[in-house]
Amino acid sequence: MNTPFIHDLLVANRRFGIQCLIQVVCGLLWMVGGSAAFAETTRLDKVLQNKELRACIWPEYYSITYRNPKTRELSGIDIALTQELAKELGVKVRYVDSNFSQLYDALEQDRCDVATHAIGITAERLARLQFSQAYLKSGLFAVTLKNKDGLQSWDSLDQPGRVIAVAAGTLMEGIMAKSLKKAKLVKVQAPGTREQEVLSGRADAFMTDYPYSLRMIELTDWAAVIPAPNNMPTTEYAYAFAKGDNSLLLRVEAFLSNVKKDGRLLQYAKQHNLDPIVVLK
Repeated sequence: MNTPFIHDLLVANRRFGIQCLIQVVCGLLWMVGGSAAFAETTRLDKVLQNKELRACIWPEYYSITYRNPKTRELSGIDIALTQELAKELGVKVRYVDSNFSQLYDALEQDRCDVATHAIGITAERLARLQFSQAYLKSGLFAVTLKNKDGLQSWDSLDQPGRVIAVAAGTLMEGIMAKSLKKAKLVKVQAPGTREQEVLSGRADAFMTDYPYSLRMIELTDWAAVIPAPNNMPTTEYAYAFAKGDNSLLLRVEAFLSNVKKDGRLLQYAKQHNLDPIVVLK
């Protein structure tokens, strides 16, 4: 019997067995790691597990997510739509008060799952956030005092000595910063309001959009509204999400497509006098 040959064979088998064992262990570790990765909880999963959708709103936004100061009840197209969405998901909505100057922090610091107060899609915001498809589209409106001397047209806004107010963080801030050449632009930080600037005489007018202009017309007796000319830009409004996980975004996309097709979006737009700016395609 060739003893050295048998010895070498045994050594080779032992080495082969160890290599196989190493490969099996490595494979198991990879499978465990891969399973953990695949099992990572998505934002949509968390919403469904917690039975709660956290929706950021701006409670001053008339016809969008407005809180009545007397009754404290919320109303608006996005209150109606988020209730419909929550019903389809089988969860409840928890509304989180926010505003446009807090938009990035609210989403990126996970205070809410989605911002649902008609967020204007701008290049700056697209760099930091994800957006759903648009469901509203608005131009600009100037709000001033009725019978304000020399201020009855859009052309009379951008004149020397004029002061135009905008809410900090809104899309009007960027648009007016580029378009105003002669008038002074004032950025109003909460809790101050654009209305206070005009009523106090510190500003001649403030800039807003179609939904908020409805508030001025319907709830005040002092405001005059001046629409922007057709050559001024319009902005599409959508829901906004933090970048990264897009699971909830995709679910909201499907929801918005459905409410456009089945007529619910138009129904709620008409209820809140927003049908002139609704986006159905």
